[in-house]
Amino acid sequence: MKIIVLTPYPGDAAPSQRFRFEQYLNLLQKENEARCLSFLSQGGWQRLYVNGSIFLKGLDFFWGYIRRLWQVLFIVPFYKIIFIHREAAPLGPPVFEWIFAKILRKKIIYDFDDAIWIPNTSEQNRMAAWLKCHWKVRWICRWSDKVSCGNEFLANYARRYNDNVVVNPTTIDTENLHNPAFYQKSSNSLPVIGWTGTHSTLKYLEEIVPILKELELNFQFEFLVISNQAPDLIPLKNYKFVPWSKSTEIEDLIQFDIGIMPLTSDPWSEGKCGFKALQYMALEIPALVSAVGVNNTIVEHGNDGFICNSEDDWHRYLTILLEDRNLRKKMGHSGRKKVIENYSVSSNSGNFLSLFE
Repeated sequence: MKIIVLTPYPGDAAPSQRFRFEQYLNLLQKENEARCLSFLSQGGWQRLYVNGSIFLKGLDFFWGYIRRLWQVLFIVPFYKIIFIHREAAPLGPPVFEWIFAKILRKKIIYDFDDAIWIPNTSEQNRMAAWLKCHWKVRWICRWSDKVSCGNEFLANYARRYNDNVVVNPTTIDTENLHNPAFYQKSSNSLPVIGWTGTHSTLKYLEEIVPILKELELNFQFEFLVISNQAPDLIPLKNYKFVPWSKSTEIEDLIQFDIGIMPLTSDPWSEGKCGFKALQYMALEIPALVSAVGVNNTIVEHGNDGFICNSEDDWHRYLTILLEDRNLRKKMGHSGRKKVIENYSVSSNSGNFLSLFE
């Protein structure tokens, strides 16, 4: 079977692409001819979230549309199935998707892992927010033969417009990547509370920093942040920032003793797929998460982590884990077992491949 995969960003770059489908491509290509085509070039991706560079960003998107149009005319017609991750083009109405469905009459599989019908544009690209056309998500759902969603909240939205919706969770490669057996933990004398995420999620740290300041009165610990952008000044005694790097991502994460995932309670957060928690748990790190969305399903409270409903909960459960190293270890083992059984590439490969049947 000939399958074309259309993505906004180049391969091996964006986390959503890496952990939604790229890690399944080898399996898909065993019995199919599958090819990935991105909208943005590598240079366009690297400039996308950098402040300024408006002229160059404009050129990136101009050439992205030229590239996509060429693909539609000379490549896509020769493929049977089109797998679209998030959108065929990051800006503008769903023109390409309409062509695929109404003109070329192709079978479309539509995949998304965020509540992308809700405006949530980063500060760096606020000027382009009105061009995002968030309303197009419902139309792409309507025109698709199948819709693949990262969690039940997203699937319930898609079901308003399509009867053939599959929950396809974001998954972890627990054998070759998120495997603690491959990495050495440093001999840090202090327990490490850690958080990882992109610049767009740094805002969630605002809730947790005051709690960490209170905990500093009674405990010694290090707070480690891994991100593609440094947060605003964090007034903690033992705070460390590590720039995110694909080559050192797991080596940096393995230094955590406790992983945190604070979220605000809103529809955008409801659409998140719990990837931070899954990363922590796969690496045998107990996860503390806000009681929002799929977090309530991923984390089993008291077994592989704690679910926090209030500031008091965050303070209480961080205290428990800072005081009890053996509990951290026990929860870490339980968390990795959970991910292997329910959220790993190996456990979900059949579900993913069934999208193309």
